Amino acid sequence: MHSIRVFRHYLRLPLLFLAGLECLIFAMAFHAGLHLRDWSPDIKAQAPNDEGWLLALLVGLIYVLAMGAMGLYEASLREGLRGSLIRLALALGLGSLMLATLSLALPHPDLWRGVLLLSLALALGLVLALRTGVYFLRPGLFRRRVLVLGEPPVARRLLAASPRGLRIVGLVSLSCDPGLFQGLRCIPYDQPLRRIAARTRADEILIATDDRRGKLPMEDLLDCRLSGIEVLEPQAFFEREAGVLKLDLISPSWLTLSDGFPHGTMTALLKRLFDMLVSLLVLLLAWPLMLLTALAIRIEDGWSAPVLYRQTRVGEHGRRFEVVKFRSMRVDAEADGRARWASPNDQRITRVGRFIRTTRIDELPQLLNVLRGEMSLVGPRPERPEFVSVLEENYAYYGARHRVKPGLTGWAQLRYPYGASEEDALRKLEYDLYYVKNHSLFLDLLILIETVEVVLFGKGAR
Repeated sequence: MHSIRVFRHYLRLPLLFLAGLECLIFAMAFHAGLHLRDWSPDIKAQAPNDEGWLLALLVGLIYVLAMGAMGLYEASLREGLRGSLIRLALALGLGSLMLATLSLALPHPDLWRGVLLLSLALALGLVLALRTGVYFLRPGLFRRRVLVLGEPPVARRLLAASPRGLRIVGLVSLSCDPGLFQGLRCIPYDQPLRRIAARTRADEILIATDDRRGKLPMEDLLDCRLSGIEVLEPQAFFEREAGVLKLDLISPSWLTLSDGFPHGTMTALLKRLFDMLVSLLVLLLAWPLMLLTALAIRIEDGWSAPVLYRQTRVGEHGRRFEVVKFRSMRVDAEADGRARWASPNDQRITRVGRFIRTTRIDELPQLLNVLRGEMSLVGPRPERPEFVSVLEENYAYYGARHRVKPGLTGWAQLRYPYGASEEDALRKLEYDLYYVKNHSLFLDLLILIETVEVVLFGKGAR
């Protein structure tokens, strides 16, 4: 078993194990720093005893959360060694800033801040050594070994869209002559499937057939399942590995019989309280930045130009509302009244607008929409009615994304680049459907942590 499901969201066990080890490293380093620092007798008397380990574990947890916010617990990092080191440095800086702020509420704040530097020095070498061993000495350590059972054409389509971080150990073809298949090891089906899985050391079997009726060896698959080998259909495979519901694999019966789609009064109440508290806190911290942004827009476009931009969007249950953002395009961006998708190098975007869109500062006024209950912090991106009417008419399941409130950030925004076409909207719909099916306060927290990475690295900026 390589994944664990927490509130319907899959987490990779090896990555959780790595996070636990690094949390322990930071905790031990902080605890050691408390005792290694050259304190005066008066300060030693003030040092924590029984509470020392509790504080050390809090320190470790905060650093691990900061590393998660920098994307250091993804199945595969995109930038290699150099990018990993940059992310690690930013994570340590972010974690130290959070702890320095937290120390103001603790007794003897100078003592705690003084220990942080020593703790980082102790922990950094161990974390770097652990990361080097994980990502370079054992590159396949976190890869799940998958045996594909089915037909080569179907397997080809599935593998082309499969997420990274997997090792396909072979293809057991249900046809008579498997032949060569994209460099994969094609295994003849000439013995029980459980023996083939044992020989290839497969952790699970992925079914790759268009029509399962009369084709699948159900007794063999049941034998594998009873032996502890996971057997997955394609939709469940993509849901777990990529956090996506593939549109070409969805059927009404699958949606009806699968779990998820939570609706509860307490869940909704907790989400609403969470939205309001976080929105008020962010507005309290960000108002100087918002004033500077308004001033920059006025300086570039003139004092008579509007600072805010209002536009009709579609929200929960199809209700329309006016979203509020800092204006990032020219005043006459849609002078002809025709709705357009924003393009990557859109000439309508101003110089200030390009910066605030890249840094997501333009989204801050939407916190007012959150406080009014029209939006949530986390949810699908609200789209314009002109686009929604076309997409709902042409594509099934698009309306399902309106079963929850739209959000400032969301699962699709994190997992897919900024969409500027109908095709992009459909690919993001696959991620939105995953969120609608599996949303929880836990998943919202994960998304908000990863959003820090989006803001700092400009991922998905448009």
